[in-house]
Amino acid sequence: MVTFGAAANTNPNKSFEVTPSPSDSISSLRFSPRADVLVATSWDNQVRCWEISRSGTSLSSAPKASISHDQPVLCSAWKDDGTTVFSGGCDKQAKMWPLLSGGQPVTVAVHDAPIVDMAWIPGMNLLVTGSWDKTLKYWDTRQQTPVHTQQLPDKCYSLSVKYPLLVVGTADRNLIVFNLQNPQTEFKRIVSPLKYQTRCVAAFPDQQGFLVGSIEGRVGVHHLDGSQQDKNFTFKCHRDGNDIYSVNALNFHPVHGTFATAGSDGAFHFWDKDSKQRLKVMSRCSQPITCSSFNHDGSIYAYASCYDWSKGAENHNPATAKSSIFLHLPEESEVKAKPRVTTSKK
Repeated sequence: MVTFGAAANTNPNKSFEVTPSPSDSISSLRFSPRADVLVATSWDNQVRCWEISRSGTSLSSAPKASISHDQPVLCSAWKDDGTTVFSGGCDKQAKMWPLLSGGQPVTVAVHDAPIVDMAWIPGMNLLVTGSWDKTLKYWDTRQQTPVHTQQLPDKCYSLSVKYPLLVVGTADRNLIVFNLQNPQTEFKRIVSPLKYQTRCVAAFPDQQGFLVGSIEGRVGVHHLDGSQQDKNFTFKCHRDGNDIYSVNALNFHPVHGTFATAGSDGAFHFWDKDSKQRLKVMSRCSQPITCSSFNHDGSIYAYASCYDWSKGAENHNPATAKSSIFLHLPEESEVKAKPRVTTSKK
């Protein structure tokens, strides 16, 4: 096991690097819902797993296992009991990897185009996969055919589940909301409050709404209840003067209900949507942040610094652009909502 202390730390946010690093850009990071075990998917066709250990203010990482896909891997998800990892990507397949038991991966889902996002639905014991083939598919992993195929208006870009809420962001700025107690019928379809292409979505922990991030460095906060519409707003982030960067990741803190944004400017920030405040501004990395994840209790925040493909394949050189995964230990002041200031009239 390799331990990274302060002396080995060259990251501006006092973060700890996970090793060995993937050899190409990192597409997703997911912590186990039960333990400090981190999974990363990459454009090098690999799914890798590390055990993360903490000693005081230091973190260490130990590579645990890895599996391969035939083509770049774009997304991942954990079963809610922490035993199993799912991964999907450009080979149009989703694999189920019984990580805890040391079993071999098996294909459990197939689409007609790349699978770009997925989630395990604890309330249904099903895997949902979203694809560029303009469908969502729900899978009982014991069967070879989907339980249900849901047509989408366009290519799936991102999805997020907080049972019974499922939110899907597609091309053409569509946001489709499903109540998973009736998954075969759209609950609501809206046009994104953001004027540019959707990059990521995140369901509220209380299932009352969702966040949406766009390529234009902006995030929308949307409540589903019609009586809460006055709480809807958008805000700018991941901008530097006239330079505008994509919001690549949105993650809610599992304890405090605040959230993190990460972007192509190489920065991540922590926010409180209820008080409309930015809680902490973090220093920028030298490369874009493509994805991120909180661990199960919110004490560790993982983020990937690597090429984000925004300038196309012709500007990507794996030999010079190192892909790195970093671990940040958030202080409570960075992620805990600040008390609201109320003024009383005498």
